[in-house]
Amino acid sequence: MFFLSHMIRRGAVLAGAAATLLAIAGCAPATNQTTPHTTAAGSPLPSAHVHGLTVSGDTGQVLLATHDGLFDVTTSPAKKIGGTNDLMGFTAGPADGVFYASGHPGPGSDLPNPMGLLKSSDGGTTWEQLSRQGESDFHAMTTTQAGIVAFDGTLRTSADGETWNTIPADFAPAVLAGHPGSRTLLATTPDGVQRSTDAGSTWEPVKDGPVVQFAAFAHPAEAVGVEPDGTVHYSADAGETWTKMGRIDAQVMAIAAVKGADGRPWIWAATADGIVVSTDGGTTFRPADAG
Repeated sequence: MFFLSHMIRRGAVLAGAAATLLAIAGCAPATNQTTPHTTAAGSPLPSAHVHGLTVSGDTGQVLLATHDGLFDVTTSPAKKIGGTNDLMGFTAGPADGVFYASGHPGPGSDLPNPMGLLKSSDGGTTWEQLSRQGESDFHAMTTTQAGIVAFDGTLRTSADGETWNTIPADFAPAVLAGHPGSRTLLATTPDGVQRSTDAGSTWEPVKDGPVVQFAAFAHPAEAVGVEPDGTVHYSADAGETWTKMGRIDAQVMAIAAVKGADGRPWIWAATADGIVVSTDGGTTFRPADAG
């Protein structure tokens, strides 16, 4: 039951139970508004519902994908990018400024509901409809060297974002983690990490690994994971084996990682208390705006 609240929030459920859990989750189109929701008065986050976090290794830009759209939180206050759509699924593409997203249209949008797979080539300002419009609300998605892997109650892979293969799987991933420079993937589940080395076509459970709720790749060979209680783990072999590191002392909603200038993974986490970052491989974390 580790991931129950997370899976309800993200709607990562098997197809047969999708309608019920999505109703519980309240995964509806974003409400009409002129200012973004916040978690509470004075909250450092621009939205109460964070569904994705990405960090550019080239520019250092930190983006939050939320119920209320996409925000650049590199500076304060956060800057809204593009329209107000409920970005339930979000991942960076193979080039800087390229993103893929899914979810529900916001107020004034002419996008179908659900939005299917969208692609932006201008940093999230505008979006192109690629496929499965009106069919799929991908709550977990990532990119690999071979294309896109996503979950909408069914696990699917696509080389071009337009045509899809259905992958038999007996698990419902809370998070899918991949790297555009690798064909290795990780899927977090309440029973442990599932791992694929062929871009999502086949999967095997990671033996003796931690039960992490969030996962991200900093490099094709380096991955990080965070347990539901905030305990951080590091893998130097793309998720085969793991080492316990430090702990994030706040409720985690999303994570991202890049290869740091010193060679160690730098890890960002969106938490209920704001954005925190580790520049020592996950041993310690500090507020991202602390310098």
